[in-house]
Amino acid sequence: MGKVLALLKVMPASVDINLENLKNELGNVMPPEATLRGVKEEPIAFGLVALKVSIVMDDVAGGTDAIENAFLALEDVSEVQVEAVSLL
Repeated sequence: MGKVLALLKVMPASVDINLENLKNELGNVMPPEATLRGVKEEPIAFGLVALKVSIVMDDVAGGTDAIENAFLALEDVSEVQVEAVSLL
């Protein structure tokens, strides 16, 4: 079983969300088989800023489903999109 690098775009629920708090929350809900490698901010429009999250995880069946569901369970997250997954 190898490792993969996944890039996810996390959309906050509103422009009023504290992004630093959201970054910490994302790190706290990571499954044990995944490691948060980095988070970058990407301006979208009208003050809304998405978070680009880089994750290294085991290459397992179901892929990023567990991470996506963990992020979506947070009150401050409205949407999660997988932008890329690459074998390491």
